Amino acid sequence: MLRRRGTSRPDVPTALGLAAGAAADLLLADPRRRHPVAGFGTAAAALERRVWRDSRAAGAGYAAVLVAGAAGLGAGLDRVTRGRPAVRTPVVAVATWAVLGGTSLGRAATAMAGALDAGDLSAARALLPTLAGRDPSALDAGELARATVESVAENTSDAAVAPLVWGAVAGLPGLLAYRAVNTLDAMVGHRSPRYARFGWAAARADDVANWLPARLTAALTVAGAPLAGGSAREALRVWRRDGAAHPSPNAGRCEAAAAGALGLRLGGRNVYGSRVEDRPALGDGRGPGSGDVARAVRLSRAVWLAAAALAAAARLAGRARAENQAVPKSVHPGVRTANVRRATSGRPSRRTA
Repeated sequence: MLRRRGTSRPDVPTALGLAAGAAADLLLADPRRRHPVAGFGTAAAALERRVWRDSRAAGAGYAAVLVAGAAGLGAGLDRVTRGRPAVRTPVVAVATWAVLGGTSLGRAATAMAGALDAGDLSAARALLPTLAGRDPSALDAGELARATVESVAENTSDAAVAPLVWGAVAGLPGLLAYRAVNTLDAMVGHRSPRYARFGWAAARADDVANWLPARLTAALTVAGAPLAGGSAREALRVWRRDGAAHPSPNAGRCEAAAAGALGLRLGGRNVYGSRVEDRPALGDGRGPGSGDVARAVRLSRAVWLAAAALAAAARLAGRARAENQAVPKSVHPGVRTANVRRATSGRPSRRTA
């Protein structure tokens, strides 16, 4: 005969760390000097110079080593802070702050809006590389605004929601491994002659890692549409109708939901150096203007802050469920405790990253 153990204490330290890290990003944005992600990028670039081959296998090995290293660092931090809540909370907070980029994204977009409002196209074109990879040299004000709104919509998931999702799922290892995957995609995952094969594994890993976060971002965009003066019903309609039309399996969901929420039409011709993409239209509204950038930023902030609250809540609920185990009622309590310890000794008491 079995009975269930009483629910153990929730994972308060990790939940508090996720919330505190999100608050730090909201208030402080990215660290201005010695950013850990920049350090990872420097190491990744140095390794690439040594191991690059025009080969998928070489690229897969390169990505695997770097992502495993990031995950291993997270696992080590998880181990040394386990059972030490006063240490774990600040460690998770710092890691969360380091991997989030929601506020920096909003600040870059706001700077773009300021340049467009001032009619300074030269400054706006100079700012675009901080937001998107397309060639800004021939873009007018409307196209610069479109690029910015699309970047905000997509990167709300990549820079903020996805790290929080993986922090909720896998704690410290999840936070660091996700950021490694996403950084490698930005570095080698684009379709250029050099990286078409070498960057294939990094790009596919990023697609997999962002599948759920992108859809959560779209759902939260629907919920937050009224905060940007839009309609949740329209956001949902455009997401469902147009989300799969985008060449990315993930970005299209975020951009389509944002287009519906903001009452805009996104998509069109994008130039990336020598490569040109003609993307289908997302949404039925007008083309974006500089005033729509501020609305997109406001919506983005609401989305990723809601994701932070959900991540902390999920971390609390997740551990409680994991430790609600069935144990034999007839066994002496001391034996039962020993059996449970043996059964769980091969795994961490929670999936914290």
